[in-house]
Amino acid sequence: MLFRSGLTERPIPPRGWLVIARKEFGDHVASARFVVLLVVLGLASGIPLYLAAERIRSLASEVSGAQAVFLAMWVIGAQDSSVFQVNLTIQAFVGLAAPLLVIAFAFDAVNGERSNGTLPRLISQPIYRDDIINGKFAGALAVIALTLVSVTVFVSGFGMLRLGVVPDPVEILRLTIWVLVTIVYVGVWLSLGMLLSVVIRRAATSALLGLGSWLLLVVFGRFLVNLLIAFFIRVPANGTDQDALAAAQLADFLNRLLPTTLYTEASIVLLNPRATTSSGTLGTLGQYEQAQQQIPSLLSLDQSMLLVWPHVVALVAIMAVLFAFAYVRFMRQEVRA
Repeated sequence: MLFRSGLTERPIPPRGWLVIARKEFGDHVASARFVVLLVVLGLASGIPLYLAAERIRSLASEVSGAQAVFLAMWVIGAQDSSVFQVNLTIQAFVGLAAPLLVIAFAFDAVNGERSNGTLPRLISQPIYRDDIINGKFAGALAVIALTLVSVTVFVSGFGMLRLGVVPDPVEILRLTIWVLVTIVYVGVWLSLGMLLSVVIRRAATSALLGLGSWLLLVVFGRFLVNLLIAFFIRVPANGTDQDALAAAQLADFLNRLLPTTLYTEASIVLLNPRATTSSGTLGTLGQYEQAQQQIPSLLSLDQSMLLVWPHVVALVAIMAVLFAFAYVRFMRQEVRA
């Protein structure tokens, strides 16, 4: 297929989005945002590990020869976290900081080109229009994936050198799957940032809305859901256990609409196979009683994947829906020269 412009003919590359993705990847890696992303995620992972190093070392010596000891560094916090009033674990810090940093990568992906006057020239190139938004998304996601992998390798190496804990193949596989789930999780926020950059013409406004979305969904999400449940659904004083269970089921369902909840539950199952044997909502009082009577056991990787799979599918669905809105809106927008 050829692109005709006057008397010249230029071939349209079959994978124009890959050209855009390479350009975006190079621009991001050479930018200050990449350095900030790498430093902040490194600190978000290194600080909890450093604070919890002594506790992890003592626990590792106590359970020498046990399974999943290497993964403990990702889910064990400091000995005393009362000063910070937060759960000082690596996966919790990554789940908190990564969305904000990802939005900082995408809030001006399209409106920045528009404000600089380069969007008409970009569209006039011999590529399809949808290659632009597809390439921008792929390039930014590749940079974020590179950062996550680098931080994971750094933390793993630090843990092996300082704590003397060597992972087995199953632990490496679990950690790899967790990194992939984290990439999907940040893809949700990248899609949100792309949507804001397409819908809103001013980069400053889209940045503020992105920050507000992060505060609303990540920081105050569960609090707002529980507040709405307590305000609209009140269990009467003489209510039965079934009424209380129904309210708890509704609260769990609404909390699982938040990407942060889906990611946190998936991370706990993958990184701490001793933590739980179920991440779903209990349907009856009988199931609740059975869950209380279960003997704690170490889940196999297959069992963990069965528990995590619905969470991953939900995250992929949210990412696809947000990106689809951004895609359709971008394709219908008028670009003036």
